[in-house]
Amino acid sequence: MIKESFWYPSKDGTCLFTRVWKPNLYPKAIIQIAHGMMEHGERYDEFASHLALKGFIVYINDHRGHGKTGERQGQLGFFADSDGFMKTVDDLTQLSKRIKIAFPELPLYLIGHSMGSFLIRIYLQTNSHLANAAILSGTGYFPFVKTLAGKWFASFLPSRKESPLMNKLVFGTYNKKIPHSPTGFEWLSRNESTIKNYMKDPYTGFTPTGRFFYDLMNGLIAMQKTKRNRQIRPDFPILILSGDRDPVGNYTRGVWKTATTYKKVGLENVTTMFFANGRHELLHEDNRQEVFDLLTKWLEAIKENEEA
Repeated sequence: MIKESFWYPSKDGTCLFTRVWKPNLYPKAIIQIAHGMMEHGERYDEFASHLALKGFIVYINDHRGHGKTGERQGQLGFFADSDGFMKTVDDLTQLSKRIKIAFPELPLYLIGHSMGSFLIRIYLQTNSHLANAAILSGTGYFPFVKTLAGKWFASFLPSRKESPLMNKLVFGTYNKKIPHSPTGFEWLSRNESTIKNYMKDPYTGFTPTGRFFYDLMNGLIAMQKTKRNRQIRPDFPILILSGDRDPVGNYTRGVWKTATTYKKVGLENVTTMFFANGRHELLHEDNRQEVFDLLTKWLEAIKENEEA
């Protein structure tokens, strides 16, 4: 396996740090991963290495305001002065187009976790022709009135200043079903090492800015618009997976709502899967190897169906 990195420019000139994991033999397909909020691509090293050993090339860019990209921008937790969420979606689209130019004969599969799943869901509304399938991990469904209220509130906050209040409003209840939560991040995973590493990592757990939350709410509203979701090609395969103890998916209810929404707009190949006792970060859970194997088998089955 070979691990590399590079920078590529977005349309507005923001430089995006990207990691690549390559198998030693000729690849069977490409996987593009969109990481979640308040984290970065290096946290996916174990999963990406697993995929590379199975014959996949894996790309992960650090989003605007995250990881090395955010560090180069000069601030973590800030996308852009305007339309930050949509610009982050476009960053993913531009990377996909680069991948397709480099490997025009190979299928492209998308994986989005948490906020990354929201980005992928918007990406698919206009660009499902670029990819062959998508996996959404740790996703959810968000009531329009609450999201609109969050956007309104965030509009009064200083754009580039961290917003602990908004952060608490968004994440404050996520530990309510966990009896012992000394760090406040136990909702992410049952695995103690995961939480310890998250606490030590300078690129995780930061407090985003007011403008970040405004852009996030904008993205959630766009993500759930029926008219936009009808533009996804109906035969596009989507796997939605979640832990049944994940508060982002409202303990399965928001995940089922998402799947139902997709089926109502005509998507024919939507699969939903839950892991018992799993929390938000299934790729960092105690049973992560089981999750790795399941996702790999699903992707390989999709590829076999395409070749049949």
